Amino acid sequence: MNRCDWVGVSPLERRYHDQEWGVPIYDDRKLFEALTLEGAQAGLSWVTILRKREGYRIAFDNFEAKKIVQYSPEKMEELMANTEIVRNKLKIHSVVTNAKCFIKVQKEFGHFSDYIWSFVEGKPTINKWKSAVEIPSSTSESEKMSKDLKKRGFKFVGPTICYAFMQATGMVNDHIESCFRCGNTHR
Repeated sequence: MNRCDWVGVSPLERRYHDQEWGVPIYDDRKLFEALTLEGAQAGLSWVTILRKREGYRIAFDNFEAKKIVQYSPEKMEELMANTEIVRNKLKIHSVVTNAKCFIKVQKEFGHFSDYIWSFVEGKPTINKWKSAVEIPSSTSESEKMSKDLKKRGFKFVGPTICYAFMQATGMVNDHIESCFRCGNTHR
């Protein structure tokens, strides 16, 4: 079975690619999870984050923003000692900051999904790349998203992180043409 060039040999990466990457997500909690994990990945390999994903779900109350915004200084210290997540102070603190911003966006737009999907006019962009080298690291849409998220106070949301988030959540389907998932936005 042909897969995208970036997929490694680990069953975890293959399963993620085959079942999740590029599949549209509209659930607010899952979108917040994806945004958090993409920010955590900055400077690291994606497989590292996949290995720690369950640890993140446990450590951050399954990405329930209303719980995260209430974290105490003691909880933050506990997170800094948690080997099941990336122990980077700025990244950990960004989750709380982003949870606060996320709730504000929900209040303004009704759903975070409505806001974030507006950057692609509410429907997935399906690209037709021949190889991974053609895939950009950012686009005008991810740059607009990044700029707006930053204006709203979000952290770890640069254009490259936003584009990876768009790919992960199916806002953009960047499976290469030879991949069995190319053009397929369903599981």
